[in-house]
Amino acid sequence: MNSLSRRLQQLEDRDLSPFTGWTRRSWALLADEMLLSVRPFLTPARAGIDLPGPPGRNGHRVDLLEGFARTFLAAGFRIAGERGSDPHGFLGQYAQGLAAGVDPASPERWVRLDEHGQAKVEAASIALVLHLTRPWLWDGLPERTREQTVTWLSGAVGAQYPANNWAWFRIVVNQFLKEVGGPWSPDDLDADLAFTDSLVREHGWSSDGTTRAFDHYAGWALQLYPLLWSELAAGDPAADARRGAYVQRADQFLEDAVGLVGADGSPLLQGRSLTYRFAAAAPFWAGARARVPSSAPGLLRRAASGMARHFVEAGAPDERGLLSLGWHSPWPRIAQTYSGPASPYWASKAFLGLSLPAGHPAWTAPEEPLPVEKDDTAFVVAAAGWLVAGRRHDGTVRVVNHGTDHARPGDLLTDAPWYARLAYSTATAPVISRPDERVLPDQSVVLVDRDGHPTSRTGFDRGRIQTLPGGTLYGSSSWRASWIDPDPPAHDHGAGRPGTARPGPRLSVASLVHGDWEVRTVRLLDDPDDPRHPGQEATLRLSGWAVAQDRPSRLVVLEGLDTTGDTTALDATPFDALTHVPWAQVSRPRKGSRYTVALALNPAQSPPVLVPGTTPADDATVLWADGWTDDLTVPGYR
Repeated sequence: MNSLSRRLQQLEDRDLSPFTGWTRRSWALLADEMLLSVRPFLTPARAGIDLPGPPGRNGHRVDLLEGFARTFLAAGFRIAGERGSDPHGFLGQYAQGLAAGVDPASPERWVRLDEHGQAKVEAASIALVLHLTRPWLWDGLPERTREQTVTWLSGAVGAQYPANNWAWFRIVVNQFLKEVGGPWSPDDLDADLAFTDSLVREHGWSSDGTTRAFDHYAGWALQLYPLLWSELAAGDPAADARRGAYVQRADQFLEDAVGLVGADGSPLLQGRSLTYRFAAAAPFWAGARARVPSSAPGLLRRAASGMARHFVEAGAPDERGLLSLGWHSPWPRIAQTYSGPASPYWASKAFLGLSLPAGHPAWTAPEEPLPVEKDDTAFVVAAAGWLVAGRRHDGTVRVVNHGTDHARPGDLLTDAPWYARLAYSTATAPVISRPDERVLPDQSVVLVDRDGHPTSRTGFDRGRIQTLPGGTLYGSSSWRASWIDPDPPAHDHGAGRPGTARPGPRLSVASLVHGDWEVRTVRLLDDPDDPRHPGQEATLRLSGWAVAQDRPSRLVVLEGLDTTGDTTALDATPFDALTHVPWAQVSRPRKGSRYTVALALNPAQSPPVLVPGTTPADDATVLWADGWTDDLTVPGYR
């Protein structure tokens, strides 16, 4: 236990917070610790924070700006909730840095929005905090600093932004400029609001762009900013008209989101930018702030506090009070190419709860248990194509994925490990191999050629996603299994890489999830001997959970596969030095034959039994350990 954990333990209130012990005082201590710990790294004029670690690929000036803007979020939320009380002098520190950053003659001037795209991201954080702290910061700034800040922020007006969550950054900056009498564009605002509406999917979820990109951005960006913007713009007819829809979407999203948190507080290890860690708590505070009707404030606080406590107890922040590129401890391979030493401080979004006063229900309501702490859970996230199952006996939530790959149907890309795996959980991470390694992927169904190269599934066609009578979850997908020779990497923003594709046979995969187990079954829809889709000498391989050797994980062959094994990968996840991936395979698979395994992570139940039909083409019956039965069907083949 590190010193921060010990101090937080001394503040615990188990009557108010029986699950985490955390209260508003705990969150305030964590925020203050993180903000005070970066002070030794302030630049002389305080316009940047020069944190230790290798510089990011966006350049040193961007790293300094990120250090300022992302910690400014934590300071802003902290001061707003205290109505300007500021015993640590954060306002003066950031006011001085702001003045230097926006001054074009300053040696510490910030990179402009037209000089580097990342400045567009950081500008939104700065504008948001200037709004939230306006009576105590903005209104007291010298006129020259206010004018130069407006000039710097106005680089957003009319500028091009990527077609994803960044649209909200231009919305927030435009709105602040309008509020303070600066230049702004109603056309930008209308276009961006219409675009963000186009990202909305079922049950309150949004995709981060036009691909099937479902991840934590759905919460820490695409739920957070709509609710905050509609507050920022309160009184504007356009904002007021949208407020109800934003609250309703957040309410629906949070019904799913609380079910994706493990009992130990871990978020799902899936998607990009995971080094932001407990930023994943931001939508819970946004929902509490908006007073969503379906999730009680004590439940939302329990989810948020559980996440922050999870990381603190695992060593993030570290003994210096700093956040590194990593998960629990430093692990640079979790980062994307846009990540620098200050990037992890987007975790500051989790301190949104501190903007709420001490008497708010989010702080006064007793904590309520997470869904996985009350009972076993099973539900679908229709938008993302996820079958979600939580197990009370170990508190782990796992997700079987038939709908997310950060791509579009028909795309031919390599599989992005954080998006295209067939399953994720709150206790495991996908294998991330080094560029010079050839490690067969975990949680996959692949054809392996004679040289050991596996196929990709990105660009798959999504099938049915549903809850069957009796509670079993069903999902399916199919794809042209293709070998991709990837182009040299230009950048890594989470998606798979394009390259030269060699198409193979088409595969169809279906999953049944019931209790501890998933039954996963595969059929080839094409003849492997068809020269149009070469796969004659390929091996069909199904792989399971990537885990440390001491963590129970099982892969049981139910039919069709004749060889099993275990692949070991070195330093391939943020958890363990050695990771093991169980697999089963068959050489020269045949069109129409069914290949089926049962998969489990830390199972407390016996594996299911498969009762085959009278011929290989018939559907089979799955007999689960609790006596329930389900028909096993694979779409696309008769």
